[in-house]
Amino acid sequence: MNIEEKVVLITGGAAGIGKAAARKFSTAGAKVVICDVNAEAGESLAKELGVEFYCVNITDRKAVQAWVDEVVARHGHVDVLVNNAGITRDGMFVSVKEGVLVKQMEEAAFDSVISINLKGTFNCAQAVAPYMIKQGGGVIINVSSVVGLYGNFGQTNYVATKAGVIGLTKVWARELGKKGIRVNAVAPGFILTEMTAKMPPNILDDMKNKTPLGRLGQPEDIANVFYWLASDESSYVHGTVISVDGGIVIGT
Repeated sequence: MNIEEKVVLITGGAAGIGKAAARKFSTAGAKVVICDVNAEAGESLAKELGVEFYCVNITDRKAVQAWVDEVVARHGHVDVLVNNAGITRDGMFVSVKEGVLVKQMEEAAFDSVISINLKGTFNCAQAVAPYMIKQGGGVIINVSSVVGLYGNFGQTNYVATKAGVIGLTKVWARELGKKGIRVNAVAPGFILTEMTAKMPPNILDDMKNKTPLGRLGQPEDIANVFYWLASDESSYVHGTVISVDGGIVIGT
């Protein structure tokens, strides 16, 4: 699928969906470069797969630019960016008992999720776009979520970022399409990663019950879609959001 020798950047590549994507692309012969704030996990994966690892905080615009500049200096080009890095800091918007406010989402929790999930996506795409324009094309894949489409209880901050990522995708598709850069978003459903595996069994069962296919997704289910979107097989897919969610129906 014309992936061999392409330079693929994956943020949040040390674990979960990012790790599965790194394995998928590297197995196909791509030159995979991952970044993550978890240096230990990143270095371990780099050694296991033979990929390149950089410890980068994607909220730091200068650090992101330095990372991308170094990758291009080393390889001469950058073909694919998978904007995968993200966090959750869940909590009720407001919680009221007998008319009295007892708890609300903390400002720090809102700011940190916005900074990583939304600004980080912006930072990375803006760093690679000029190089892609200069070389005549490229692919940007932004990771949203089904909750960005439907909302979800207790996730004001996370939903705001994932809906925002869809908005970024639509704008960049309009602005960058004529430059040969395809931009799409992937909206995973409930995926069994290191993060979700720590959830209580009753929560995981509820996730399964809301998924018509009757199971949680695997990171590889998402990595497979990244791989297709990065390839020439999807050359006319642009500015869209692909849900990979087992047919999930989200309720309160």
